[in-house]
Amino acid sequence: MLVQVYGDNGMKQRAVYKWGKRFSEGRESVTDEERSGWPATGRTEENIAKICQIVRENRQPTVRGIAEQVNIDKETVRKILTEDLDMRKVCAKMVPTELTKEQKQRSHNLPRPFGQA
Repeated sequence: MLVQVYGDNGMKQRAVYKWGKRFSEGRESVTDEERSGWPATGRTEENIAKICQIVRENRQPTVRGIAEQVNIDKETVRKILTEDLDMRKVCAKMVPTELTKEQKQRSHNLPRPFGQA
């Protein structure tokens, strides 16, 4: 019936029964209780500042290395770098679009993997 009145914003029947049971057992508050474990997010101002400092000291850190130093997961580090600090990975090596005659000769002299002629 709540779904008919409120549409998609209404609580499902299962949730209504669950909350009804909690209130009949003496619960008075609708706010979530404190839970133990990891915090909901590692994207705090403190962690953003730490990561910024790490990148300033070492211009070629790895996401894994930063995650280990700050003690947060790699995906959170990646989001901080790209979304909060607006950083992008830039390749340091230039790759020629066309090989010179000398480069072609050197590439022909390289050993081939097993099974290739």
